[in-house]
Amino acid sequence: MNTKILATLGPASLNIDTVKELTKKGVDLFRINLSHTKLENVREIIENIQSWTDVPVCLDSEGAQIRNQDMVSESVNFQKDDIVKIHHTSVVGDSNNISFTPNNVSQQLKVGDEIRVDFNSVCFCVTEVQDNFLLAIVKREGTVGSNKAADTDADIKLSAVTPKDEKAFEIGLSMGVENFSLSFTNSAEDVLQVREIIGNNSNLISKIESIKGVLNLGEILPVVDQILIDRGDLSREVSIEKIPFIQRRIISYARSKDTPVYVATNLLESMIKSASPTRAEANDVASTLLMGASGLVLAAETAIGDYPIGSVEMINLIIKQYNRWTTESSFKEIIFQDD
Repeated sequence: MNTKILATLGPASLNIDTVKELTKKGVDLFRINLSHTKLENVREIIENIQSWTDVPVCLDSEGAQIRNQDMVSESVNFQKDDIVKIHHTSVVGDSNNISFTPNNVSQQLKVGDEIRVDFNSVCFCVTEVQDNFLLAIVKREGTVGSNKAADTDADIKLSAVTPKDEKAFEIGLSMGVENFSLSFTNSAEDVLQVREIIGNNSNLISKIESIKGVLNLGEILPVVDQILIDRGDLSREVSIEKIPFIQRRIISYARSKDTPVYVATNLLESMIKSASPTRAEANDVASTLLMGASGLVLAAETAIGDYPIGSVEMINLIIKQYNRWTTESSFKEIIFQDD
């Protein structure tokens, strides 16, 4: 089985030397995360990658997600029981003020609604609605940086594709990009909305990272080329102890429909700072392959980590062992087989 490796490019890897080395290591697709890429930089980034390597580019949309906007620092502290203004228009956030994107999110919140930022780091509860902002009490204290993912239990209506996504996809299409990823795919209707932009000949990966996406998998699979399980964002909505079993079920179901499925988030998280993964991470990657995943996605490991090349090398080593593995493999074969 030819397991695909998708590597996200970012500050740690978006340079000619690293991209060329990652190409040599067998990366199959270079991912550009539009959630962390300014629209005005998209064309230049694509041009650079295309001049450095023949490995194709994948534009990964912002999609139907909520994020806070710019903060005065990357560690703004919010204290429990403090009152904070949630503005309807963009502001640079501080310990008393914050805003979210899309801008219409805060306008859909009502008294009693909670909004959590950065994997439950900070939780705000709306206490008052005013014309230009909400007042909210800090229910759980913590620190927040810029552009962190947020979630709420409120019934918020979000477009599957943001205006930025649409413009970035159009730029990509004009430059020959053929691979696109739709974040927070919740329904077949979301997929069809993207197809209107990228056409039927482009390769579309739908990211399954919400309860709606999981429950609507049956209608999503027939209209996409691949799916990607984003375990990180999915764990915002589903208890973490359930994620391994949802992953197993999704992979099994996708394989039964002949749809390739990739798996992302925390594969080699410790390699952001360490030259080697933990044993638990190595086991997780191997288990994911044994479940039948078609590919593995490195995100922070290659985008901002200290060891982007080492991370891909480690994924390759585990894939090599997986390709050798059979239920008849002996201990000696596993332990002593030469590279």
